[in-house]
Amino acid sequence: MATRLDPEQIGETIERLCRRIESRFPASGLAGVGRDLTEIARLTRERIVWIGRPILGLRVAVALLIVLIAAGLFVTATALKTPNEPLKLVEFVQGLESGINDVLLVGAAVFFLVTAERRIKRRRALAMINELRAIAHLIDMHQLTKDPEWVLGRGEETGVLPPRQMSRFELSRYLDYCSEMLSLTGKVAALYIQDFDDEVALAAVNEVEDLTTGLSRKIWQKLMILLAQPTSESAV
Repeated sequence: MATRLDPEQIGETIERLCRRIESRFPASGLAGVGRDLTEIARLTRERIVWIGRPILGLRVAVALLIVLIAAGLFVTATALKTPNEPLKLVEFVQGLESGINDVLLVGAAVFFLVTAERRIKRRRALAMINELRAIAHLIDMHQLTKDPEWVLGRGEETGVLPPRQMSRFELSRYLDYCSEMLSLTGKVAALYIQDFDDEVALAAVNEVEDLTTGLSRKIWQKLMILLAQPTSESAV
């Protein structure tokens, strides 16, 4: 469907981007991050299948436990005897309070059991989404020192950093690759909540997308400075 993200196509796009980076910057750290993201995207295709599949063993165990709880309540209810004398108000209130507490405890136990599968899947999804958050920060680290000012010749080198040999065109491609990789990182994160309706996972994915969007905005500010002056170099 056109309204769904295709994990296969996202994986192919990441692989293609990785080849582009390796072709132009074969020894760069960004190429290594691209290979890591390619592997994460490959694993994501398997992980989202696991998240979307019911855990049958857990569901059977939960159903059996709920049946046991219901049977215990039934046996307890049938074992109760009607008192020979009318209950006093204090005794009635105490009995009612005890019954309400028991019902609340049983209800909490049933809720805990019913939501166990969702919590297991949520925990695994959050761990995977955290991988993508780390990837986004790694991409940002690689573009952090790629300042357009040093290719425009507006200042002098301090000598603290290694000599930077990128041309203006190469720097623009490097920054563009970083922006593309950040965008694809957000798309991989979105795959985890495409078929998993969970508010906590959705919030985590939104945080990753906000992070990648903010980092891309910084990169595009650099690109706007870099491309503000006309150049004879052509983009590929």
